Amino acid sequence: MTDTTAPFDPKAFVRNLTQRPGVYRMVSGSGEVLYVGKARNLKKRVSSYFNRSQKSARIELMLTQVEDVQITVTHTEAEALILENNLIKELRPRYNVLLRDDKSYPWIYLSSHQEFPRLSFHRGARKGPGRWFGPFPSGGAVRETLNTLQKVFLIRQCRDTFFANRSRPCLQYQIKRCTAPCVGYISREDYEEDVRHAVLFLEGKSSQVVEELGERMEAASERLAFEEAAHYRDRIQALQVVQERQYIIGEKGDLDVVACVSDGVTACVTVFFFRQGRNLGNKVFFPKIPEGSDETEVVAAFLARYYIGRKSPPELVLSHPIQERALLAEALSRESGHKVRVTHSVRKERRRWLDMALTNARHALSARASSQAMALHRLEALQDELALPALPERIECFDISHTRGEATVASCVVFNQEGPLKSDYRRFNIRGITPGDDYAAMRQALSRRYQRLKKGEGILPDILLIDGGKGQVAQAEAVLEELQVDDVYLLGIAKGPERRPGEETLILSDEAGRSVTLGPDSPALQLLQQVRDEAHRFAIAGHRNQRGKARSRSALEDIPGLGPKRRQALLRHFGGVKAIARAGVEDLARTPGISRALAEKVYDHYHGESG
Repeated sequence: MTDTTAPFDPKAFVRNLTQRPGVYRMVSGSGEVLYVGKARNLKKRVSSYFNRSQKSARIELMLTQVEDVQITVTHTEAEALILENNLIKELRPRYNVLLRDDKSYPWIYLSSHQEFPRLSFHRGARKGPGRWFGPFPSGGAVRETLNTLQKVFLIRQCRDTFFANRSRPCLQYQIKRCTAPCVGYISREDYEEDVRHAVLFLEGKSSQVVEELGERMEAASERLAFEEAAHYRDRIQALQVVQERQYIIGEKGDLDVVACVSDGVTACVTVFFFRQGRNLGNKVFFPKIPEGSDETEVVAAFLARYYIGRKSPPELVLSHPIQERALLAEALSRESGHKVRVTHSVRKERRRWLDMALTNARHALSARASSQAMALHRLEALQDELALPALPERIECFDISHTRGEATVASCVVFNQEGPLKSDYRRFNIRGITPGDDYAAMRQALSRRYQRLKKGEGILPDILLIDGGKGQVAQAEAVLEELQVDDVYLLGIAKGPERRPGEETLILSDEAGRSVTLGPDSPALQLLQQVRDEAHRFAIAGHRNQRGKARSRSALEDIPGLGPKRRQALLRHFGGVKAIARAGVEDLARTPGISRALAEKVYDHYHGESG
């Protein structure tokens, strides 16, 4: 059968084009959409591709593949911008700047249908009664804020099923992170007042909270209720610490600071988020760019990809001036329901934050170009395999090591987006369990670790990796439930039947308790293997150290009459415990301070004879 389709004629196509606003799609002979663009005047914009003017190498290469151009006419250029963004997200054309989709951003949710409302981490559609605060740039920012709220205002964060079945206060009450409304330790009125203060804090009105708490502290002091006054004093001090750490000097509004650095092949965009004057942290993006794209082009494309479809803050501060600033502001204002101002030339505090964003972008781009690039690639693969809503920023892995139950040690290693974070590694010497009970050891280590984190002594991870199967994962689930940690992704990694690398099974902590096997070439599995192996190495090193200490102690410290000075004399004389064990009575008695009778006791201790 002969193909009678006429070849694409650009001049004839452009001749009949409308001059209205709209979106155009460059399509290859196989039907692949190569590029999506928008135009105020479709005829003028599309014809510019096919005239004789000089074009970039990227555009020239694309035009050699174009066999068709598809058009969608819109009423306004702002509508065209929104449609362009939606098509790029859907089609992901190779010649557009593409932003890796984070799917959804986390929020803080305050329920309103219970007698004692709950504060919780939320990601996804915002449905149901209650209030939503956010969005936050990352799960870490939400967890830090929730930890502050729980420390200062003592609002419950436990699940409703956990709350409804309590007969006595849980651990959160014992560590002063909750007022135990589940068992009636606080009245509804007092709890509502704590909730009101928490809402004021989330609305950026912490100064009002401090003022009210100050008045209560003074009133309690006048009544000579000094314990109550100290309680209010502690809350005020905690809030002041948060204010000093998070607030922008001289700024009290909502704005995002967007900075871009590119080397022509890779681009890095850093966004700093400020809400109600509070610095919520920053997020780093590496959009996929066509080679040769300049930074101004990347910034313009990023703003459309990232902000259209979500509520923008009233002000965006940019590192580069973009040509269609007014159009973008119009589109974002329409999407957000309020006026959005897009600025570039800024001074004072805004200039300082813009400089910081640029510095962070340069550092991230440099790290990306180094060996950390592979770590980021593996993290992206892990995000895809586990269908995570955002790129993991922090992974913690636990492992247990012992020799037939002796000197049990648990390890906790931490990886971030740049690799191992050794300053955050921890070991736990396990005590008070049945020797060899790995489940009890895992439970003790996790409880000790996450009690500290709930107290604010560290950062909760995005992924908790357990070296073990369903039994170990079940222990971790129980600990997280008890401590009300419900925004950490729990994952087990179990060795295969032959214990060969590449045959591991991933145990997912979901309702179905699913197991997943990845191929040995999977970057995601390689990352998990690296984290698991590091936890194993760190656990073994700790175990060997503890075992050595325990064995040297049992060899000398249990001998009656052999005090610290004489033990040191023996060790100096013989050079170690093994040499002491091999020595005869005469040799032992030659040690300064060791009598013949004591030398016989030492000899008998090592050779199993009673003295």
